[in-house]
Amino acid sequence: MLEASMKQQLQTYLGNLREGVELVATLGEDEKSRQTRTLIEEIAELHELVTARFDGADERVPSFAIQRGSDPARSVRFAGLPMGHEFTSLVLALLWAGGHPPKVEQDLLDQVRALEGPLDFEMFFSLSCHNCPDVV
Repeated sequence: MLEASMKQQLQTYLGNLREGVELVATLGEDEKSRQTRTLIEEIAELHELVTARFDGADERVPSFAIQRGSDPARSVRFAGLPMGHEFTSLVLALLWAGGHPPKVEQDLLDQVRALEGPLDFEMFFSLSCHNCPDVV
């Protein structure tokens, strides 16, 4: 699924992981599910801190969650196959889940920390939007 040069670049980025990451997939029998499985297996092979499971129970198929190993509730979920320019979002989600600190201005961090209560976010992306990969 991933070209050799892309695998090498991703492996370099995964070297920034500070803790384990688990990819938990919900798949069907369709072609997109097979492609998603291949992608997840290829990613998991690139670093010892990345593992994969294929027993997810999400209502969206295919989909997968990128879960922080120490706190599975901290996760990012992808519905569909994140290829093309949305692959950047996948890489950023892997780094975040693996404990690599995001590059965010302190003022913005302070605003987020000031939010109260339990929060759940659901985001969507558009294949024609060049800002979407940075949303993750």
